[in-house]
Amino acid sequence: MTAPSPLETAAAADVPTELTDGYHLVVDALKMNDVDTIYGVVGIPITDLARLAQAQGIRYIGFRHESNAGHAAAAAGYLNKKPGVALTVSAPGFLNGLVALANATTNCFPMVQISGSSERHLVDLKQGDYEEMDQLAAAQPFVKAAYRVSRVEDIGRGIARALRTAISGRPGGVYLDIPAAVLGAIMPAADGAKTLSRLVDPAPRQLPAPEAVDRAIELLAGAERPLVVLGKGAAYAQADDRVREFIESTGIPYVPMSMAKGLLPDDHPQSAATARSLALKKADVVMLIGARLNWLLGHGRTGWNPDAKFIQIDIDSKEIDSNQPIAAPLVGDIDSVLEALADRTKPGRITAPSAWREELGARSAQNVAKMAVRLEADPHPMQFMGALKAVRDVVRARPETYIVNEGANALDIARNVIDMHVPRHRLDSGTWGVMGIGMGYAIAAAVESGAPVIAVEGDSAFGFSGIEIETICRYNLPVITVIMNNGGVYRGDDVNPYDDAPSPTTLMGAARHDLLIEAFGGKGYRATTPAEVTVALTEALASGGPALIDCVIDPSAGTESGHISHLNPKGITVGNITAAKK
Repeated sequence: MTAPSPLETAAAADVPTELTDGYHLVVDALKMNDVDTIYGVVGIPITDLARLAQAQGIRYIGFRHESNAGHAAAAAGYLNKKPGVALTVSAPGFLNGLVALANATTNCFPMVQISGSSERHLVDLKQGDYEEMDQLAAAQPFVKAAYRVSRVEDIGRGIARALRTAISGRPGGVYLDIPAAVLGAIMPAADGAKTLSRLVDPAPRQLPAPEAVDRAIELLAGAERPLVVLGKGAAYAQADDRVREFIESTGIPYVPMSMAKGLLPDDHPQSAATARSLALKKADVVMLIGARLNWLLGHGRTGWNPDAKFIQIDIDSKEIDSNQPIAAPLVGDIDSVLEALADRTKPGRITAPSAWREELGARSAQNVAKMAVRLEADPHPMQFMGALKAVRDVVRARPETYIVNEGANALDIARNVIDMHVPRHRLDSGTWGVMGIGMGYAIAAAVESGAPVIAVEGDSAFGFSGIEIETICRYNLPVITVIMNNGGVYRGDDVNPYDDAPSPTTLMGAARHDLLIEAFGGKGYRATTPAEVTVALTEALASGGPALIDCVIDPSAGTESGHISHLNPKGITVGNITAAKK
């Protein structure tokens, strides 16, 4: 091979080299790994990143607040079983998004938050740069992992690591910091393309040990009062057929946690949801599938049979024994564990004694009858029960509808009244019980599925993310927001005994939430009776567009903190303070 002549070398030098930059490499890396939607709020230094993503075919959904965008990304991760992506600006925008990222980590939802940041040499010397903050250090305590890309040639690797970390093992939130200088850095396009990679098997199967499976089978086979608890991890796993097969083949009664409702229909004959207290109190062997013995289950202590033995399916071995000794740990992904149980169990070995099923069935029937009486009542002013029964009855004819639910009483009562028949169609406040997820989750459900969404909101909870009804209208999403408006946090009849200022729990009783959405072009309804709720919701679903129904509820309806009032510390009461001052 002969060397090029000086003339050929000079001609080659005149050919311009195609260039790329950090913005393009971020978008290319995301597309290469099948990210098709970004939720975010633009500003310095990531506005052009959103524009480029949109131009390259990635759907960008722009929000009014980063926390809501983050909640949407988290919900998308849960629904799709792949990381949802949120995009924020630096410092305050990053911190706003961090609330949702921390919540995603707590709920085990795969999510990646990408934030622009200030220049490292200025941040590290604390020289007062625009929105200066060490965002990586701030994120570390609240996420599954946090990474920073310091060189443009590392963008592809950073995206790949963030996505893999978010979805592998126990899913969670991952923070990816990209300084402005890296986004704007330029390099040859051919060299940049070599730095990108597509993930291979980012969430590999994790098989349980055979001896662990046999131990669980032996424990279940000897149970007199076995019980299965289905958590939202079981819904996330999308092992729906295996869950149903295990439940139905064994005959074991089950209790679904709120976001596991619909894995099997709520009216399934083995559901013990309406006899939950009795089931927990008397079960002698309890199998946890994608559920944790945290505060939502009384840490496995309060309300439980003290002699109960636990079997736990969890992908993270560190979760085992976190609250109670686990007699039979099954460490692995839910699909693989249930497959192994089916393969190693002899037909008929695991059964639920008929006496146990009949006892739970009798209690369920008793409780359902009591609830039916309450639901049939039609007091005036309207109560939570009446408004939510109307929602339930309309949704029963539209099982494809997603339900998003938050609040105190609005959450507690809705999860008991609105039954679900389809997996992953109920999203709510989750493990932290955090308020503010409503509009973000609703937007994600509509964007990712195209199906209608009903967000059942307490009036207080709605206030955390209510401005996103503008986002709903801007994108013309099929989201109907139903507000339980009793004029207060918990209830609207609290009184400040000292002066004319509203009490700490008082909201504006005459608020017209229905007028808010009309300002943005949506349809508003005001309902004072269950019949009016039915008419409004039926019409709104038929229209397929954005709507809001303001349900006027009795101000005295509701209880302090809903069903978790026992968590309020018992100190000196306001009444005692008043008496002491006299």
